[in-house]
Amino acid sequence: MAEFTHLDEAGNPAMVDVGNKTVTRRIARARAIVVLGNDIMDRLEEGEMHTKKGPVFQTAILAGIMGAKRTGELIPLCHPLALDNCQVAIQVGPNREVIVECTAAITAKTGVEMEALTGATIAALTIYDMCKGLSHDIIIREVQLVEKTGGKRDFNRE
Repeated sequence: MAEFTHLDEAGNPAMVDVGNKTVTRRIARARAIVVLGNDIMDRLEEGEMHTKKGPVFQTAILAGIMGAKRTGELIPLCHPLALDNCQVAIQVGPNREVIVECTAAITAKTGVEMEALTGATIAALTIYDMCKGLSHDIIIREVQLVEKTGGKRDFNRE
């Protein structure tokens, strides 16, 4: 059975030492689903919604990238990483849900799963923030790692 990685021999919190790990290309993709309710979705079907803060999806994309870049400051014991690339894509899915995907990439000794998850989550939270003036009937759900490559083992949920 695998053990927790962020504990020392005494069970205290500790940053993982990646000094002896191999540098590889690592990519992670995460997804969040935002359910906005019928009133807001009706407006979205007419095209991008513009608010006083700017266009909802475009602003959320920027926020997601910014969040991914700052993951090491937000999550305790997360290594601060200089991402090679970060992309956030937002689309309306077939079930009238907003699908947010964040893909983060790096050539390094540690993975970028947390950056992808943070980017997707921050983008979803930004959509919530920008739409809450219309309705608080908004649900953010299914924040999950979809896939990762590089490092010890690959993962693919799909």
